[in-house]
Amino acid sequence: MAQQDRIAFARTGSTDLQTALAEDIGGVPFRTELSLKPVIDFWTRMAGKDSAKGAVARVITDEVAKAPELLAPLTDCGLVERHEDLVDLLMAAAFPPASRDHHYGAAMVPFQLHGFYATPPMERLLMTEEWRLKGRVNLDASLVAAMRRAYAYALVLQRIYGIELELDHPMILTVPDPETGLDRHFRLLFDWTFVEVDATGPLPELPDDMCRRLQANLLDAEGLSDLLPSDRFVLRGFSIVKAVEVTDQEVLSALKRDLIDRESIVSKERFCGVESRLRTLFRRPNLKLGIGAIDGDRVLILNDFSSHEHSCIFADSAHHKVSEFAGTIYARAVQSGEPIIIEDLAAMPNRTPVEDSVLASGVRTLVVAPLHYQDRVIGTLELGSPDPDDIDATHLPKLHEVLPLFAMAVRRSMDEFNARVQTEIKERFTAIHPVVEWRFRKAVLDELERAGRASAAELQPIVFENVYPLYALSDIRGSSVQRERAIQADLLTQLALAREVVDVAYKARRLPALDQLRYRVERHAEQIREGVAAGDEMGIVAFLRAEVESLFDHLGPFSEAVRGAIEAYRGALDPRLGAVYGQRRVFEDSVTRIADMISSYLDLEEEAAQDIFPHYFEKQKTDGVDHQIYVGGSLVEDGRFDPLYLKSLRIWQLMVLCGVAARADRLTAELPVPLHTTHLVLVQHAPMSIRFRFDEKRFDVDGAYDIRYEIVKKRIDKALIKGTTERVTQPGKLAIVYGQGGEAAEYRGYLEYLRHLGYVSGEVEDVELEELQGVHGLRALRVAVALRDVPAEPVAAQAFRSVAR
Repeated sequence: MAQQDRIAFARTGSTDLQTALAEDIGGVPFRTELSLKPVIDFWTRMAGKDSAKGAVARVITDEVAKAPELLAPLTDCGLVERHEDLVDLLMAAAFPPASRDHHYGAAMVPFQLHGFYATPPMERLLMTEEWRLKGRVNLDASLVAAMRRAYAYALVLQRIYGIELELDHPMILTVPDPETGLDRHFRLLFDWTFVEVDATGPLPELPDDMCRRLQANLLDAEGLSDLLPSDRFVLRGFSIVKAVEVTDQEVLSALKRDLIDRESIVSKERFCGVESRLRTLFRRPNLKLGIGAIDGDRVLILNDFSSHEHSCIFADSAHHKVSEFAGTIYARAVQSGEPIIIEDLAAMPNRTPVEDSVLASGVRTLVVAPLHYQDRVIGTLELGSPDPDDIDATHLPKLHEVLPLFAMAVRRSMDEFNARVQTEIKERFTAIHPVVEWRFRKAVLDELERAGRASAAELQPIVFENVYPLYALSDIRGSSVQRERAIQADLLTQLALAREVVDVAYKARRLPALDQLRYRVERHAEQIREGVAAGDEMGIVAFLRAEVESLFDHLGPFSEAVRGAIEAYRGALDPRLGAVYGQRRVFEDSVTRIADMISSYLDLEEEAAQDIFPHYFEKQKTDGVDHQIYVGGSLVEDGRFDPLYLKSLRIWQLMVLCGVAARADRLTAELPVPLHTTHLVLVQHAPMSIRFRFDEKRFDVDGAYDIRYEIVKKRIDKALIKGTTERVTQPGKLAIVYGQGGEAAEYRGYLEYLRHLGYVSGEVEDVELEELQGVHGLRALRVAVALRDVPAEPVAAQAFRSVAR
């Protein structure tokens, strides 16, 4: 606004400035007067200097001398109008002429937001026609009033008492740009250089701890109004308000706050809010925002057209294949790792269908920037404008500031979605081996995509084709027989203790029923002396509880000897099982130690074996431990596989079994019950298919031919050498069961290599096996394990990492 326009305000407003501003006095604790005297005094001091500045000041003071009315408080707007040029000269002390056309500044009534003089940019953008500051501030009205009081008290304390206080509450003024309609943000800086503080009476005395009390709570004016009465001071002159644009800083801070919110890009309202802030940051009112998240072979696109109905990045986005973007600006940005700017899509040569689609949506200027998280591209940020050449390289610094914020938001949204997928997987499939988890995730995502909602009712079959099985079993020889003997011994012990109770009770009181009970106890003992049949254990324990233990409370008073026998019986029982469990505990402890050793050793070696090639691994622990491996290209996401890895894992498996055999042999000497282990490998060269059974939550073979393999697995450990009663599995030996001659030839080569390494010794037997139920034609290679020479440390996987590579 020009000078004449500014004076025009004074004509249309009240001639009594103090009256016009009375409504804004609230919150100021002292009387204020608008006056030019402080700035006139400034020029007067300058005029006394012998310099060029002094010469200019003398010219100004000479002119002021011709208008002495300017020294009095300003109460008439006409006075400013009549001395317009002189007021301009005076204000040069606060607003240098060289910068007034570029800076935002105004002169205002002390501690008011009403102005009477402003630089042209300030007048155009930040002042209303009534010369008030326009726009909105970042503080509520009560805090603004409290700050105004605090600043007034601080000025009085500083000018009159020499007490310096630190008081800085940033005030941000937000106004719409008249050209773009976008918000602009300014920080207001207040300067009271030209405000004088005059005392109108004796100065009030202040307490010694005044500084501490004020610094603790200067915004609370209740105590200050008593110490510094409002009628003792007058604030005379004018305040200087300067506005420094902080739009970029404010928008970036707001974006940080917005994008921290978990729904920042998946809520329609918040997405539009983020887009609006970007328009403000880049000063482009028509800017459009698009976000792409890369999830495996999918790209999830969020933009203005997204539904944003589910607050889920997957459910609310449009889905595309990564391959659809081959050769596009999006792929180029991801590959280069840097933003790419297309200043006019219409003029872009060799556009792909993707770019044609963007152009058809009305976008002329397009910016695509990759979003990085931990040195990996996780998505893209897209900015589009309907105007060509609307964004150029000068905007890149701002773009680089916001990219990490959007990368964080995309990463968090994807993490939250992945957590939901993991929950879905766990609910449907329980624990899934890490190697094949990608396939289950893909199945869930495919179903979500088909269903178009956040939960799926049914999944497509999960089948892995052309995988190679590697099965091995380490078992305890004769564990069933030894367990039966332990049960027999414990039952005989418990029956003997029961008979002792009945015998002593019968001696105390010769009751026929006790003699008959003694007979029944002895009969049960005779029944199991030759061996324990199915049901004997439960039957005898039930008999003792119902027929013998139920009498203890009645028999106890018969004699001290009876009570002693009852206590001996009860003391021999396991408190948890309520039965004698001595021999079985010793046996089960021995079995558990062997099974735990085998299981732990397998876990240790298996973890390293995944470095040979990722494969599916599961083990089952009973009296021994059997483990199943599936390996093949269909199990890994990229599908790459080579027979070299299969051979390496087969050799690894043989070495591990030799390691298990050696460790079990060494452990036998430490066990309360000496137990011996046998070890077997089942070979199948032909690949098979495995299918996940949703009802049983496990993998199973798929197809009638492959079921034969499962049948052999269940029966092979009991197989006999044809024409003999000798089992193929023997302690200290490794048995390799096969069905084809090529399988035997391959494994003979492996055994020769293991003999070279010191894992096996002696000749390799090749024996034919008796026909199993439904299975015939099986043979086995059998060789002795070099129990004393197998390395004590688990070195198999480490040795074969280099082979696999």
